[in-house]
Amino acid sequence: MLLYKVMVLTDQDIITTIVEMLVAAGSGHTAGSLGMADIFTAFYFYILKHNPKNPNWSERDILILSNGHIVPVRYAAMAHAGYFPIKECLTLRKFGSRLQGHPERLKLPGLETTSGPLGEGLSQAAAMAYAFRMDNKKNKVYVTMGDGEQNEGNVWEAVMWAGKQKLTNLVAIIDRNNIQIDGITEDVMPLESLKAKYESFNWEVLEVNGNDLRAFISKIDEANAMSEKPVLILAHTIPGKGIPEIESDYHWHGKPPSKEEGKRFLKELRTMVGKVPHEYA
Repeated sequence: MLLYKVMVLTDQDIITTIVEMLVAAGSGHTAGSLGMADIFTAFYFYILKHNPKNPNWSERDILILSNGHIVPVRYAAMAHAGYFPIKECLTLRKFGSRLQGHPERLKLPGLETTSGPLGEGLSQAAAMAYAFRMDNKKNKVYVTMGDGEQNEGNVWEAVMWAGKQKLTNLVAIIDRNNIQIDGITEDVMPLESLKAKYESFNWEVLEVNGNDLRAFISKIDEANAMSEKPVLILAHTIPGKGIPEIESDYHWHGKPPSKEEGKRFLKELRTMVGKVPHEYA
């Protein structure tokens, strides 16, 4: 029970930081960043083998963010985990900031790749997993992808290759929130059945409520216990999670809150968790 309380508080801190940094930037992607807050909380506080004081530690697990536009959630999680001061989050997208609108590996220690164009992360993750296996290393490689990103042909090249190579040290997570910048994914380019498609290319496929921290951690444990194929986790999330008035609204895919909206959203968060966000108290 204590673990559960710690999880909830940490998750709310990250959601608060995401809203604050997007308001300060005046640009950025809200829906996906909020929807993935539980998953990035799980990674940085309960799953990854990593060291914020030594980001390039040779024994670390690798976490690749392929859908780089939701990088505010990664920055927020990294800051709360100790990679850099939380107040630096308010420099998001500012001139000269280490916190670019898409992750830039050479700008900030702890980022594994530079991303912007979608569809590249799974190829990068598969190559890293293959290299670790060649070197007889135990590092795990995780990669998060958007569901709209599954429209990209190079994703499926990586799916086929990873399945052929039986990369058991690779776990991919699709943020299945059913939206992309132009609308609902099934209206823009129908994706289903994602489970059947990945399975046909020799992947194990698991499904989970991506907004349930404990369930996601448990599903990662299940994935890491599998020893014959790469694993895909379909994480069903609610875009904009935590702010009821914007949940599941695709218009918030690439839209930041205004200052007034930010104050209102943070007030809602304060009411839900009984705590005062530090920036708009």
